[in-house]
Amino acid sequence: MLNDGDKIEAVSKFLLQSPPGEINDVLNDVRAIVRNDELLRTGILPALEQYNVEQLITVKVPDADHQVIISEAGRLEQGTQRFVDPKSHTSFELDHIQLQTSDPQPVYTNEDHEAFRSALEVAAEKYVADHFEEGVVTVFPPKVPGTEGETLEEIFIIQIVSNKYNPSNFWSGRWRSEYYVDVQGGEVHGRVLINVHYYENGNVQLSTQHNPTFPFPPSGLSPDSAASYSHITTKILAQVEALEDFYQRELNDAYTEMGEKTFKSLRRALPLTRQKLDWDKVTGYKLGAELAAGKGGFGAGNLA
Repeated sequence: MLNDGDKIEAVSKFLLQSPPGEINDVLNDVRAIVRNDELLRTGILPALEQYNVEQLITVKVPDADHQVIISEAGRLEQGTQRFVDPKSHTSFELDHIQLQTSDPQPVYTNEDHEAFRSALEVAAEKYVADHFEEGVVTVFPPKVPGTEGETLEEIFIIQIVSNKYNPSNFWSGRWRSEYYVDVQGGEVHGRVLINVHYYENGNVQLSTQHNPTFPFPPSGLSPDSAASYSHITTKILAQVEALEDFYQRELNDAYTEMGEKTFKSLRRALPLTRQKLDWDKVTGYKLGAELAAGKGGFGAGNLA
């Protein structure tokens, strides 16, 4: 029999593999495994924290009318549950179970970075509004400022997330993308992750990752003044748009071909009889006898 530690470890693995928008359903299911709500609440907290950060969940910013993405890029200090909203220049505590924010506090802003970060944010928000029905974008400065306001490498981070949950039609999906704008290194490194779960009469999950890279700044542009930031950031997001459009078209083509060719070659949609099996009558079928009579196989008479 599993002990409490084994149960929590198993439950945590289930949670980390939860499809988009279905983590509460998974939680309700695993309650039957643990049978101890207090143990479940305390034991799964590390897994919930990891899930929220990796999946780029969004929360409402205290005293503001917008949402912010939760990620390691926004964690104020290692080992804490305090995160930053660069747009409002505030930090807040996060309850990973209730997804509630509290205790907003002002944070240090590096003015040398803010002009470029803000220009990236404007361009990214326009891109997301044009292409994502319910998208959220957050643009982080090179290093989330701590109490001393120290900064490390000049890498700005753009994170985008869009969720679509359609339980009435048995599917859910999440689009995540992030771009590391390396000012010193002269490149933008991207990562696009797509997860889709379809579960009508089955259980199918799609998980893809794409890692584009392109130069910074865009050709012919130089980030030498605040006046050029708007032009540069617009060009960066135009490149993001082109790359993500191309990747989406590639996926559409690939999975259309899979449905028409690859999947059909792996498995017949119907059995040889061209009739679906009536599972309500399956107990009445004499499969062994029928197969033996039709194919000369190992029926009961062959074993006598």
